[in-house]
Amino acid sequence: MTTITFIGAGSTVFTKNIAGDILSREALKDAEIRLMDINPKRLEESEVVVGKMAQTLGGTATVRTFDNQRAALDGADFVVVCFQIGGYEPCTVTDFEIPKGFGLRQTIADTLGVGGIMRGLRTVPHLWSICEDMLEVCPQAIMLQYVNPMAINTWAIGAKYPQIRQVGLCHSVQGTAKELAKDLGIPVDEIRYRSAGINHMAYFLNFEHRQPDGSFRDLYPALKQGYAEGRFPRFSHSPRCPNKVRYEMMSRLGYFVTESSEHHAEYLPYFIKRDRPDLIEKFGIPLDEYPKRCVEQVEAWERQAAKYREAESITVKPSHEYASEIINSVVTGQPSVIYGNIRNQGFIPQLPEGCAVEVPVLVDANGLQPTVVTDIPPQLVALMRTNINVQELTVAALMEQNPEHIYHAAMLDPHTAAELDLDQIWAVTDALLEAHGDWLPEFARVERRKAS
Repeated sequence: MTTITFIGAGSTVFTKNIAGDILSREALKDAEIRLMDINPKRLEESEVVVGKMAQTLGGTATVRTFDNQRAALDGADFVVVCFQIGGYEPCTVTDFEIPKGFGLRQTIADTLGVGGIMRGLRTVPHLWSICEDMLEVCPQAIMLQYVNPMAINTWAIGAKYPQIRQVGLCHSVQGTAKELAKDLGIPVDEIRYRSAGINHMAYFLNFEHRQPDGSFRDLYPALKQGYAEGRFPRFSHSPRCPNKVRYEMMSRLGYFVTESSEHHAEYLPYFIKRDRPDLIEKFGIPLDEYPKRCVEQVEAWERQAAKYREAESITVKPSHEYASEIINSVVTGQPSVIYGNIRNQGFIPQLPEGCAVEVPVLVDANGLQPTVVTDIPPQLVALMRTNINVQELTVAALMEQNPEHIYHAAMLDPHTAAELDLDQIWAVTDALLEAHGDWLPEFARVERRKAS
């Protein structure tokens, strides 16, 4: 029997999608699903949903709940991590409202920028605590890590606990492939692609259409022509964001990035500028997008949770997440290829050793086997490095317990540096650290440093 533990199972919508994928696979229908969360109400909701899905699918899966992390991990084969430290309130609200007071506006703020830095500081210590427990009670388990800031988290785990078998997972690669296929009017299963880079800043190095004779046609000319003629983008991940940022960057760099335009706009110094409201309008950049989504998702879930509680069965629809594919390949030996975030050990030689890179990963009974990518164009590598600088300094702050590196990370963030001067960067960082208080590791807390 395969044992799969969810840490942060109170993220019920996400847990439903991943657990539904797992229970839909023949080899995993009798799995033991362990759900752990610190919120009793959300944990109970997840138990109801996963239990009813298991019944609907006709398997013999066991669903158990835990409020103790180590107990939930004991003997696990796979560990799915999906929590959000600090939640929407207070921490996400803080990450948006304080920078806004300094004139620094954000869209998602969970991966890079001052919001991403703060989220990394809040999150990594808890991921490290999972690693410590895993080494004690399930040292061979594979961690499937779905938490942002993905690159910072993956880097920090690899730096402190390199023996942990881990992969950071995102749906940006496969999700973007579907979006582009829609724009082009081509079924996505007729498209072949290859991507590499860092999380949220990986690029399609190849994007091709399979022809009737078995050959492949490069689709980049069609994408570039469609954008130049104003026909693309037609589809977008978010109804509030028309996806123009990514197409514009493709027209400048030659390659399409795999994360959404609302994310990409805040990883760069070009699109969100206080004195250029025309840019916001031209590229359809949805400022404060993540808080809006959080409110909408909470309201939608409250309505859905009541329906699930009354329902006798729950329909299971496949998601496009990689977790179940990985678990199935390890358990059955049936190979698959996913795009995963792993510690760079020469997998992208152009990027720093030890950083988190996103590359094709072969998965089978031997586990995770990343592939080497050596042909990323220099302009893409250079842009990745601007984001890697922020990730590296945030990880250095955590590893060395050095608060000065928090300020250095903010100073080198492309969007922050484009909007604020040095005094303002120090001031907004001070304000964020003070506001987050006990949500941060002790070394980063302002009151501790004032006392010393």
